[in-house]
Amino acid sequence: MTDPEFMDRAEALLARVEAGCDRINDETDADVDNQRVGGMVTLTFRNGTQIIVNLQKPLHEVWMAARAGGFHYRFDGAAWMDTKGNGEFFANLSQYASQQAGVALAFD
Repeated sequence: MTDPEFMDRAEALLARVEAGCDRINDETDADVDNQRVGGMVTLTFRNGTQIIVNLQKPLHEVWMAARAGGFHYRFDGAAWMDTKGNGEFFANLSQYASQQAGVALAFD
């Protein structure tokens, strides 16, 4: 993947995270605050915990830091997959956000 291709796909991922937060806030009482600065989106939950998603441009990866740990994702041609075989980005984000929010949340 070229650098421009990575940036297009990664920017689309960050926009999808932001849109997911907006949808969740419209449809639930979860109150997930999201703030974007450059290539990083920080999700802050009502209990003060955070999930941080940021771009690692030189590695062509997206990193996620959550209470569950730190995770690295690469685009495999179809989806952003964990580099250690632990699943797809949005499924994992839904799981970790649900754990931190204390309610079921879906980023899709």
